[in-house]
Amino acid sequence: MKAPWHLWVVGVLSLLWNAGGAYDWVMAHFAADSYMGMMTEEQRAWYSAFPLWAEFFWALGVWGAVIGSILLLLRSGFAQLAFVLSLIGLLGNTLHSLTSMGNALVDMMGPGSMAFTAAIIIVALLLWFYARAMARKRVLR
Repeated sequence: MKAPWHLWVVGVLSLLWNAGGAYDWVMAHFAADSYMGMMTEEQRAWYSAFPLWAEFFWALGVWGAVIGSILLLLRSGFAQLAFVLSLIGLLGNTLHSLTSMGNALVDMMGPGSMAFTAAIIIVALLLWFYARAMARKRVLR
């Protein structure tokens, strides 16, 4: 089956969106001095205290989403799995954020942080639903 035009639009936009998360992850891990230097001391301390399991979920969320976007553009049915893994990573990382800081998270990261987190979750869910729908229509192989 021929790929519908919206597959390319969704694929490219999702790759651009998820590249933002990848940029954040890479900069936080490999250019920490310059990137983390823009944060408050409290924010830097919180990031540097991430437990290994939270780091794992953060990486799973970010790289699962990037790989899912690439697989979507390649019309691979594995895009569904990648987006599910990304959702698992996102939810694990969000759980860490909420349990480690609670209400103080909003004070530390700003009032828009919860809205942005909700937007990330919604987009991740929509990408998974979209990949599932395209697989069911046999657009993804």
